Amino acid sequence: MNDNLKTSSYDFFLPNEQIATKAANPADSAKLLVYNRATNEITHTIFRNIMDFLPEELTIFLNDTKVIKARIFGKKSTGAKIELLLNKALFMNRFSVYIKGKVNINTELFFDGNLCAKVIELNEDGSRVVEFYKKENEKQKLDFSSLVKILNKIGHIPLPPYINREDTKEDEKDYQTLFAKKDGAVAAPTASLHFTPELLKKIENRYGLNYLTLHVGAGTFKPVDVEDILSHPMHSEYFEISKECKDKIDSAKNILAVGTTVTRTLEFYARRNMICGECDLFLNPLNKPIIVNHLLTNFHLPKSTLIMLVASFIGLEKTLELYDISIKNNYRFYSYGDAMLII
Repeated sequence: MNDNLKTSSYDFFLPNEQIATKAANPADSAKLLVYNRATNEITHTIFRNIMDFLPEELTIFLNDTKVIKARIFGKKSTGAKIELLLNKALFMNRFSVYIKGKVNINTELFFDGNLCAKVIELNEDGSRVVEFYKKENEKQKLDFSSLVKILNKIGHIPLPPYINREDTKEDEKDYQTLFAKKDGAVAAPTASLHFTPELLKKIENRYGLNYLTLHVGAGTFKPVDVEDILSHPMHSEYFEISKECKDKIDSAKNILAVGTTVTRTLEFYARRNMICGECDLFLNPLNKPIIVNHLLTNFHLPKSTLIMLVASFIGLEKTLELYDISIKNNYRFYSYGDAMLII
């Protein structure tokens, strides 16, 4: 019997060839594993058949965040190469970033497009705090919208590290949802990557669609590195829920969350009654969902908070069983991989 509180209990072996490195084409041709909790039945199908398994009465929520070109390459004043990954905006035009390469406080970094950055803080979790400016005007710190305009010209789509290849032009489309709207994510809400325009329209016509925003940060890929999961310092991500979306949540009786980011946002709202701010909710078998009834999600990294979130719905043993079945049935894993529907 596995221990819900031990990180090692959420480990599993995945053959390298089952880590998806490219999106399914067309998107809705991805495999879909459907698990019905009421009957304990497992069905193997493809994503375009998802409507065959959805309950008749359902309120669906999706994440309309947009992935920005958050990965940039540059140099230090010494000429040493540097790689920077934007994580999220902070206050007063400061930004949380991750930097490959040794830097100190006051180290200056230089990028294409006359973009420069100055290191302000070094954090224990490995992140850095920087300010951005244009080379010709050091005193004018760039705000988020100004920075994004530059990143869109010089930056790269921040593919997850396990994809283990350089980004391509195709990734600009494949690693972005059809309804991406609000700049701010450095990782895609990947459960939503399986929709085609036709399928999304069919679902909207039957159920209606509701959008909230959570800007997915780099912390989503961070494995839990303490053995007691409750000692894990959960990353936080900025979210917004509109008044219209809030009313839908309040009146919903049967909710499908499309993705872990939507799940965390809805459950954070249910606990805190906040419609914007920093979401740091950690769902696990000891902290189960209280308003989300159904989950659509991809298959996640071992020992990650995301597989623990899945276990909050169906328990650790069932999660590991479904993952084992998925591996034996050659499902593709992680961001560009196949999907699971829990009903």
